[in-house]
Amino acid sequence: MDLLGLLTHGELSIDGRLVVASNVTLVGRVEHGDRQVRCVYKPISGERPLWDFPDGTLAAREVAAYLVSEAVGWHVVPPTVLRDDGPLGPGMCQAWLEQPESDAALRVDRPSTWVDVVSEDEIPDGWFPILTAVDENGDPVVLVHADDPGLRRLALFDAVVNNADRKGGHLLCADPRVAGNTAAIVGVDHGVSFHDEPKLRTVLWGWAGQPLTDSERADLERLRQACAGALGMQLETLLDPTEIAALDDRISALLQAGTLPEPTGRMPVPWPVF
Repeated sequence: MDLLGLLTHGELSIDGRLVVASNVTLVGRVEHGDRQVRCVYKPISGERPLWDFPDGTLAAREVAAYLVSEAVGWHVVPPTVLRDDGPLGPGMCQAWLEQPESDAALRVDRPSTWVDVVSEDEIPDGWFPILTAVDENGDPVVLVHADDPGLRRLALFDAVVNNADRKGGHLLCADPRVAGNTAAIVGVDHGVSFHDEPKLRTVLWGWAGQPLTDSERADLERLRQACAGALGMQLETLLDPTEIAALDDRISALLQAGTLPEPTGRMPVPWPVF
């Protein structure tokens, strides 16, 4: 039984709850025979109602994000499935990723003065400044992220799925030995994605307006073809038809613009950013 089969059909048990999550998010394990893997289980019954997303749809959106990531070979979402038989009812089940202690790809730096926040001298080489603010002690801080190809891939993925909540804490390092076929940097918590209205909110704005690479254009073309085929049929069981049409429109718009999107609206970053 492969990892997806284990997540789907293995015996699911709960070990604890992530209390910082806005929706019920449980940590557990799935077992079958001598195989076992840790997982995150989000029951639909524990989803908090949102004013702009239909009730009871967040788990399906998480699975849709995984399918889009896999269809184009990005592998930026941990293996994710829907289960009908969870301890608290139907919900999303996703492979759990253990995290290293260091080498974060996104961090908060503290400049010497507020004026120096926008100075390149205060930004580490190879990092993009995204947001300047003041912390709880009144000290200036600047949010930066690395100029990393793995993060750029996630930035393009977020633009495709219209991710409304790419926080810094949603970026994880992956070990393929544990999480299957994944990229080095992956994203989690995609429940508020795929809306048919523009809602992109992310901390990964470092490449805003930059031209798409030939490889990125080729990926988007392949993704558009997949949406017209097998991927589209899979998404029909998870998303509303208007949301699937909007996904195709976003892919076409990215190809036509030829650049990564730029921030629009009053709040282009999620809050809190972590």
